[in-house]
Amino acid sequence: MTSLPAISTLSHLPDSELTTVLDLLFEPSPPLHALSLPVLRTTVFPDYGTLIGAVNGQLTALASSDAPDDVEKLSEILCSHPRLGEKKVDSEQSRAEQAQLQKGGEEEKEQLAKLNAEYEDKFPGLRYVVFVNGRSRPIVMENMRSRIDRGDIKAERQEAIQAMCDIAADRAAKLQG
Repeated sequence: MTSLPAISTLSHLPDSELTTVLDLLFEPSPPLHALSLPVLRTTVFPDYGTLIGAVNGQLTALASSDAPDDVEKLSEILCSHPRLGEKKVDSEQSRAEQAQLQKGGEEEKEQLAKLNAEYEDKFPGLRYVVFVNGRSRPIVMENMRSRIDRGDIKAERQEAIQAMCDIAADRAAKLQG
C-alpha cells in the first residue's frame, strides 16, 4: 500500500490494512498498533486530520500519565522514528523526509550524531523527533540544542508527539489516493 485508502473505509478494513495505515502515517510501532487499532476499528473519521488528532489525544494521555507502563509505551512509540541523520532508515517516508539531512560535510554528520547521543542521554527513553519539513541540518541541530538545553522531559514528550502528528499530517496529504 503506497497510498492511503479512503477514510470512510477504515472501520471496515482488516487489522493488517489498518496497521499499514498507522505505519505509513506514524512509523511501524506495535505499541501504537495496540493503542490505536481499537479506535480505528470503531470510529468513522471524517478525514485523516481527525484520525491523526485522535491518535494525538491518545499519545497526550499517555504523556500526562504517571503510570510507568504508560511512559514506557509512549517512549516505545516515539522511538519508532529513526534518529535524524542515520544512514539506515527502514521507512520509505522517513528516508525521503530526511534526505536533505544526508547532505553536508562529515563534521556536520558527526555533530548531529553527538547531539543525538546527548539528547538520548539527557532524556532517557526518548528519541529526538522533529518535523524536518525541508529545514537544513544546521537549523534542525539548533532546535535540538535548544531542546537539550531546556532539559524539560515533559515538554519533550509533548514536542515529540506534536512532531509525530505534524509528520503524519504531511504524509497523509501526500499519500491520499
